[in-house]
Amino acid sequence: MAVAAPVPRPGVRTRPGLVLALLVLAVLVVAVAAPGLVTRVDPLAADPLQALAPPGAGHPLGTDHLGRDVFARVVYGARHSLGIGVLATALAVGAGSLLGLAAGLATRLAGEVLARLFDVLSTFPELLLALLVIAITGPGTWNVVAAIGIAQIPTYARVVRAQTFVVRRSGYVEQAVTFGHSRARVVARHVLPNVVGPVPVLATMGLGQAVIATSGLSFLGMGPQPPAPEWGTMLAESRDYLRVASWVAFSPGVALTLSVVCLTVAGRHFQRRFEGRTP
Repeated sequence: MAVAAPVPRPGVRTRPGLVLALLVLAVLVVAVAAPGLVTRVDPLAADPLQALAPPGAGHPLGTDHLGRDVFARVVYGARHSLGIGVLATALAVGAGSLLGLAAGLATRLAGEVLARLFDVLSTFPELLLALLVIAITGPGTWNVVAAIGIAQIPTYARVVRAQTFVVRRSGYVEQAVTFGHSRARVVARHVLPNVVGPVPVLATMGLGQAVIATSGLSFLGMGPQPPAPEWGTMLAESRDYLRVASWVAFSPGVALTLSVVCLTVAGRHFQRRFEGRTP
C-alpha cells in the first residue's frame, strides 16, 4: 500500500506577502536610520512657485501647498512617525514588563490592586487614554511618546503577569528556591527570561498601533509641530487641498497604511512561529 508523501508546510520563501512585508519594513528602516540615502532633497525647502505641482520628473510625488517635495517629506516623516512609535512601544514594553512581573510576584493584596488597575486602564481605548495624558502634559514629540507608551502599558503588564503566575509555580523555579538561591537571583535567572517570551511578538503588532496613534495625535495637532515632516501632520495640512491636489494626502496616507499593514503581517507570522503553528 503506497503511503502519500507529506505535504511540505509553507515557509518564508513561499509566503510572498510576508516577504513583501519584510522588504517594505527594510526600506522603512533605512528611511528612519538614514533618510539621506533615499532622497537628497531637503524636506523643509519651500518653493512657492512650485506649490501644488503634480507628480513629475522633478518631484515624483508632487509638492505641497508651500512647494515642498512630498516624497522627501514622506521619507523624512518615517523618522518621526515610526521613531515615536518605536520609543513609545519600548517604554510600554519596559514599564509594562516590570509592573506585570511585580504584580505576579507581589503579595496577594498588592497583586490584586495592580491587576485591577490594569483592568481599569484597559477599559479605555489607547488613543483616548493617550489624549488624556496629552491634555495634562501638553503637545510635543516627547509628550506623545510618553502618552502612547503609558496607554499601552496595561497590555504588556497583563500578559507578563499571567506568564509570571505560570512560571513561578514551575518545577525549575521551585527547585532553585529549594537549593537556597536568593529571591533576586531566582527572578533574574529563572522567572524573568521565561515570562517575556510573548512580549517581542506582542510588541511587533503593538508597534503598528503606536504608529497609528502617533499619526492620529499629530493629525489633531498634538504631535511634532509644523514644519516637521510627520505623516499625520502632512495629512492634516492636506485637508484643504484634496480636490485640487489629492497627491498631497495620498502619499503619506499610503506610507502610513503600508507600514501598519506590514508590521501586522510580520507580527502575526512571528506569533504563529512562537505558538509553533508554522516552521
